[in-house]
Amino acid sequence: MAEKKIVVKGMSCGHCAGAVTKTLETTEGIRNVKVNLATGEVTYEEVNPVDAATISAKIKKAGYEVAG
Repeated sequence: MAEKKIVVKGMSCGHCAGAVTKTLETTEGIRNVKVNLATGEVTYEEVNPVDAATISAKIKKAGYEVAG
């Protein structure tokens, strides 16, 4: 398992953090999602490889944007 980190733009409250957490935790191959609202950093464990484009698309569909 590899721990990954992304920065998500547009999160401003607990609801935002929950939406991003739920979006990632329902993605096959991802678990243990942690969101830091102050920095926008989201860390998670990849138990199976997940394409970065897939993650970005799911985050965008939830109403947020992956930085970079």
